[in-house]
Amino acid sequence: MRFILPLFLATACQGWSPSLRLARSLTRATSLQSSANDVNVVLRPSEDPEAFDSFRIGSARVHRYIRDSLGPEEEAKYVMWYHGRPGNFDEEKELPPLTTGRIGRATSNNGLHWEKTTEGSLAEDAPDVTLGLNKESWWGFDTAHVGLGQVLLPMSTPAVMTEGGVYLMYYMGGSYDETPVASYLRDVPEASASAKIKGMKLKIGVALSQDGITWGRVEGDDPSGACMAPYEKSDPNMKYIAGMRDDDDSLLNIEEELYCGWPEVVVQIIDEKASQKVAGKTPPAFFMYYSTMTKDTKEKCIACAVSADGFRWLKRGVVVRPDESGLDEAGCARSNVIKKASYNEETGVWTDEKGFIMYYEGVSKKDNNHRVMAAESDDGRTWKKLGVAFDVGGDGAWDCAGVGSPHVLRLDDGSLRMYYTGQGTDGSTAIGVAKCAPEDHVGGWTREQAQFTFA
Repeated sequence: MRFILPLFLATACQGWSPSLRLARSLTRATSLQSSANDVNVVLRPSEDPEAFDSFRIGSARVHRYIRDSLGPEEEAKYVMWYHGRPGNFDEEKELPPLTTGRIGRATSNNGLHWEKTTEGSLAEDAPDVTLGLNKESWWGFDTAHVGLGQVLLPMSTPAVMTEGGVYLMYYMGGSYDETPVASYLRDVPEASASAKIKGMKLKIGVALSQDGITWGRVEGDDPSGACMAPYEKSDPNMKYIAGMRDDDDSLLNIEEELYCGWPEVVVQIIDEKASQKVAGKTPPAFFMYYSTMTKDTKEKCIACAVSADGFRWLKRGVVVRPDESGLDEAGCARSNVIKKASYNEETGVWTDEKGFIMYYEGVSKKDNNHRVMAAESDDGRTWKKLGVAFDVGGDGAWDCAGVGSPHVLRLDDGSLRMYYTGQGTDGSTAIGVAKCAPEDHVGGWTREQAQFTFA
């Protein structure tokens, strides 16, 4: 299904290593088994080898809501979207060794005990899948693998589901087009000088749904159907970017990119009367933060784009780069951005405040580990790094080899909960949870005990 409007998670934590190790030795990672050191795991790969997510999973995006048609006594519900792939997904070993493949869904009453949705969409190419591979358009950007970025709910407030609205899913995909492996390496080994890889030139798309289960792709402006593609000066469809101006009318300097993936989209409610216009323009309503690699420097960065409607996007350049003096000197990627907020213990109400907090995945050159880092911003464009927010597990823990792809929710008790992807030393992945008080969101996260079942 495709609508036309007018208008790399490698193994959870391996794909961002400085040398782009393709990790072919990890193509048979074992499924994580329950033990005393994984009490905070809430979702694992399926045990059925035929399931779409039987090998690895990643990039959980969780929303908590009540429907506006129900009374205040109605309990909140949780829904999770995530991506995964089976062991036989890339038998020819032509694609990047990511957790991307297809996108699925799970539900929960408390955010800790999850059941995978088995109904799926009958329109997709595999069972139990909400968004699969694009089989309708051979020229599409998402024919080889897809991965989840973010899902926006049809909301009247951040906690109330509006009846009759639509969901927006931002996702990335790769095709079977080949690109040189050397393009992604600073130092090219002789053995890789002529090597090619498929599905690495990631692009970003958007899909619509009325129920969060069955999705229809929205065709973007890029010839491949994407709404966001990596910037190439030689691309005739991108000539306009060279002279593009920012919201304050200053000239932008957009760096060439090798891929665009893991989109995080934030909506700002704009009051036309109260908004402070810049250069006579109303501030953009949508901000997208996506992972990319710069073509010239081979830096893994987080870039920003803005939109008035959530479908047509304008690049604004890199906003978070690796820091040679920090634990993200090997790369920054896969972010989650939330509004700053305060909690009133007497009323039990969260109130938005000025500014944003970004949680993102940073990679260290010292130990090659992936950690969740934090940064803050007043305007969503200029970011100040705050350091490590959440570190890898201890020796022998299920997530001792890396943590990343964070997604943070506010809870009714005034605490914050983070869903994240963890990886073990054997390459296995799972989704875990951690919790903290708002004032301890940098370095104060603790692993939250959870229970889980499969559907």
